[in-house]
Amino acid sequence: MPRIHTLDFIRGLAILGILLLNIVAFALPSAAYLNPAWQGRVSSSDAWTWALLDLFAQVKFLTLFSLLFGAGLQMLLPRGKRWLQARLTWLVLFGFCHTVFFWSGDILFDYGLLGLVAWRMIRDVPSSKQLFNTGVLLYLVGSGVLIVLGMASGNQSNSAWLPGPALVQYETLWKTGGGWLAVQNRLDLFSSGLLTLAAQYGWQLAGLMMIGAALMRSGWLKGSYSLQHYRRSALILISVAWLIQIPGIWLQWWSGWDFRWAGFFLQVPREIGAPLQAIGYAALCFGYWPTLSRLKVTRAISLTGRMALSNYLLQTLICTTLFEHFGWFNKLDRSQLLALVPLIWLANLLFSLLWLRYFPQGPAEWLWRKLTLLGGGPPLDGTPVKNDLRHKG
Repeated sequence: MPRIHTLDFIRGLAILGILLLNIVAFALPSAAYLNPAWQGRVSSSDAWTWALLDLFAQVKFLTLFSLLFGAGLQMLLPRGKRWLQARLTWLVLFGFCHTVFFWSGDILFDYGLLGLVAWRMIRDVPSSKQLFNTGVLLYLVGSGVLIVLGMASGNQSNSAWLPGPALVQYETLWKTGGGWLAVQNRLDLFSSGLLTLAAQYGWQLAGLMMIGAALMRSGWLKGSYSLQHYRRSALILISVAWLIQIPGIWLQWWSGWDFRWAGFFLQVPREIGAPLQAIGYAALCFGYWPTLSRLKVTRAISLTGRMALSNYLLQTLICTTLFEHFGWFNKLDRSQLLALVPLIWLANLLFSLLWLRYFPQGPAEWLWRKLTLLGGGPPLDGTPVKNDLRHKG
């Protein structure tokens, strides 16, 4: 199947956009990711940075990437069960190594594990509409679990929401010190993440993959509809998403980021609005593709999307070096971190431009393909196999 260049561009936007939130997870204690008042107080610049990112980026780009992952599963079905299972199993192993030895915020493990479940559901559900509706139902179940968890939690905040100085000092110690202590703590976080995946996030992720597959199967993610349809869809979806989310953002701020409300109940408006907004972002790209395709930066972002795995790992390499090895951990606030993001984006764009000038695919993508062929054999649909990472020239 020929490449859909708009999807490469959207995937590139998703990878770059994810960093807007991930940089907080790299650079600050884990409590800061959802709670800007994790120190018991919050500056106005931190609060406004949090609010703007919450409205425009939080969950949205990760949701967008999840939709595209599901669309990719739909496109890869003709390659056969054995090939697809090998591909996803290797992604699980990549993710496990990434989370244990490099960074505890890994998403590769979750995508690989849920992909091993979701691809069968995508294959077996007969119609696009039924697939879409099933995905929506699963996503709503995962969002509803947040309400149940909020009802089960007490009013008193825990150390994960408002850590004391000793816990912040310990987290700084193991993240900047590295070694076996860091591995032990990442394994503990990995175990906690598995519980979250099973109880709540896994439902949402599987649902998003199915929604993305349905949108691909229907032709929506192939650009099969009119420009006016995509532009109108973007306006409606993003507007509705904002109407849902803005009250939740205001209430979190008004409550002073109260643990029970901001940590559970007021997460729900964002979770409900995020898929609408993410699909709206995709609709914007399709609706204005004739204009976007003429811009030089569009090509760079599209190449970044073609090397999504390599660029995701490059972000980990850059951020862990800066914050854990150069001693910048817990030294910058949210607005300062946001100012740093474009420099890392530039590294992603230049890396993609230079690498794909000489090689047909990214280094991590090449390794993933080689290992998939080793474990699953050649694809059944006769897709040409690249056996080496040859120089284009």
